Amino acid sequence: MADILTPEERQEHLLPLGETGWTTVSDRDAIRKVYVFPNFVEAWGWMSRVAIWCEKWNHHPEWLNVYRTVDVTLTTHDVDGLTDLDIKLAKKMDALSDA
Repeated sequence: MADILTPEERQEHLLPLGETGWTTVSDRDAIRKVYVFPNFVEAWGWMSRVAIWCEKWNHHPEWLNVYRTVDVTLTTHDVDGLTDLDIKLAKKMDALSDA
């Protein structure tokens, strides 16, 4: 089981993620980002690529897709907070969105 991020780990990881558009969620220990793609096919293709990594790492996002927009929230439900898994998945999502 993953451990909740320490204050030091939060500082180390959340500041750089903030520079790529990730924000903290005010009413829970989670991060959120809204991705906007050129069209629905691009959005769905990105979600499919991300889903492969989610299955591989057994860590799944909360996400909502409307046309070309994907709204993502990450938290580790087992511990009710942010863990290294969320950071790893956020970075992978960002990397796959640039492909």
